[in-house]
Order: sequence, then structure tokens, then C-alpha cells
Amino acid sequence: MVSDLFTYLAPKNFISSKNNHYLLPSTLVITLIIAISGCSSLGGGSVQKRAAKLSSGIQKAYSVDPTTANRISPMIIQSADKYSVDPLLISAIIRQESSYRNYAVSPAGAIGLTQVMPNYWQQTCPGDLFDENININCGTYIIASYNRSAGSWKKALAYYNVGPTNYNNSWKMRHQGKKYAKQVKSHEKDLKHAL
Repeated sequence: MVSDLFTYLAPKNFISSKNNHYLLPSTLVITLIIAISGCSSLGGGSVQKRAAKLSSGIQKAYSVDPTTANRISPMIIQSADKYSVDPLLISAIIRQESSYRNYAVSPAGAIGLTQVMPNYWQQTCPGDLFDENININCGTYIIASYNRSAGSWKKALAYYNVGPTNYNNSWKMRHQGKKYAKQVKSHEKDLKHAL
């Protein structure tokens, strides 16, 4: 593995600029940053270690029952790792969407911890969306996908709330989405302070 990295780092694989500076291909840079930092918001370490820290923070910041926080935290960490999303952001989304109530159902029909709309996401996220692991995995996939298309986490959060079409076609929906993003970021900040 290390020898493969050094082979890849050979000058022939770098991108040359006008000033003869060499740039690493962006995918390698991103991969190295992720590998070096691990899960920076929770420090490095095993899923179990990071989940314990996250659980403690969720309990303090959001007054979530220890049993619930301990059960859900490893699922958040695993989904965060899988889709390269900060676990604190996922935790904040769950706080905003359902206040950690697994069987929450919105008037619009969104269900579960991350309030997934089954009629829209059924093909992408098959299975029982009341299942905590399926729901967290699906919500994390959705926010990661929106971040790729939106280009920023704040806009991705707005998309998560109102959908990309509504966000782009309606001032009222865009305003609602931005307000939602601020609320989630506020929950994320509360969680950071509780860690």
C-alpha cells in the first residue's frame, strides 16, 4: 500500500502549472486529508471510541436518553464514514428532524430519525425507514448527494429541507431552506460545545 502511494506520488503523476509548481491530483489530496484526520470532529480511533464520545455529546447537548444515544451513535459514525459526512452534522440533522424519536412521522409523510420522504426516496433507500440503521444510512446518503450537487453543506441542508427544485424555483422555499440550514448548524454547534 505504501509503495503504491510512492509510485503514485512520482512526478509524472503530478499536474504541472505555469509556474512549474506541481499539484497532486485532487482525489489523492482529499483521500490523504481524510486518512490523516480520521473523523476530526470526534478525533481518531475506532467506531466504538468515537461513538462513545458522540453519545455523550448527544446526551448533553440534546438531552437524549442514554440508551437511545448509545444505540444510535455507532450507526451515525458508520454512515458518516461510509459517505464522508461529519457525524456531528448527521446528529444535528436528526435533532432538527425528529428530536431522536425513531417513529416520528411528519404531516408531509416523512418518517424516522432523519425524516426521509418514502415516496421520493423509495428506490434509492429500500427497506423499512423506521429501522434506525436504514434511516440514518439513507439520510446520510441524501445529505452527501445534495452536498455534491449543491457544492456546500449549507445549501445541501437547504436542499434536504425543501428539495433542490423548490429551492431553485421559489424565493419562499429558498428562504425556508436557508432558515432550516441555520437551525441545523446551530444544533451542530451546540453538540461541538458539549463534546
